[in-house]
Amino acid sequence: MGSSGKNEHSFLYVVASNFDVLAGPLVALVYPLYASIKAIESGSRSDDQQWLTYWVLYSLITIFELSFAKVLEWFPIWSYAKLFFTCWLVLPQFNGATYVYRHFIRPFYMNPQMTTSTMWYIPKKNLFSKQDDILYAAEKYIEQNGTEAFERIIKKADREAKARRKHYMIFEEDHKIHNKYNGYY
Repeated sequence: MGSSGKNEHSFLYVVASNFDVLAGPLVALVYPLYASIKAIESGSRSDDQQWLTYWVLYSLITIFELSFAKVLEWFPIWSYAKLFFTCWLVLPQFNGATYVYRHFIRPFYMNPQMTTSTMWYIPKKNLFSKQDDILYAAEKYIEQNGTEAFERIIKKADREAKARRKHYMIFEEDHKIHNKYNGYY
């Protein structure tokens, strides 16, 4: 084997042994930046959800790494595990960030017991009594507090829901202008 064969072998060895260092920034930063820009320009909420969630998770991973850098040095597999997890979060075949959002973040965020608003009724399940449902809870609340108080809660919930939806429509006018300019209308 000549010296060129040895150099090729050395080059491949260096690339293979540093694959995580080379692929990590491409998978964790370059592609997500590109996809995030595409998501901003599209009218779809699902890709916004995917990439906003990805950046939140990427930030949490980075904070975790910075906080536990000395401990993570003891685990040589950490960089590969992070690379595989990042691929799962990023790649469109998996959309892992959307999965994390839908199964972990959204249920936590949407749970009224976890928000700052007060919970006025907690359904009870008892083996010897019927299961309470939302209609029973509403009737009970109206009996205790009156119709006007119930109507105020409904209006407040409606305003909060509209405010949440409004955050997703920030760029709606930009999309209409973009689509009209590009002949989509």
